[in-house]
Amino acid sequence: MANTKSAKKRALIAVKRTLRNKMVKSSLRTAIRKYREAVGTENAQVLLNKAFSALDRAASKGVIHKNTAARKKARLARMLLKATQSGQAANS
Repeated sequence: MANTKSAKKRALIAVKRTLRNKMVKSSLRTAIRKYREAVGTENAQVLLNKAFSALDRAASKGVIHKNTAARKKARLARMLLKATQSGQAANS
């Protein structure tokens, strides 16, 4: 346990930040999971926008790195593109 007053304060702040980061990461994972389940449906574009928003929010708060957010966004967008292309190929 921390001995000095400032060390105790830093420990409390670390706990608060850990909880906030957990909450943001959890909502991020939920948004991505819902989108992945909806790929191939008409609701996919709306959920993709929500996933993008969650990724940008997490990156702006410093929970994930901005390049990680960009990489995940690119992969999610590519997933939707492949699903729509395969859906169009099956319809023609």
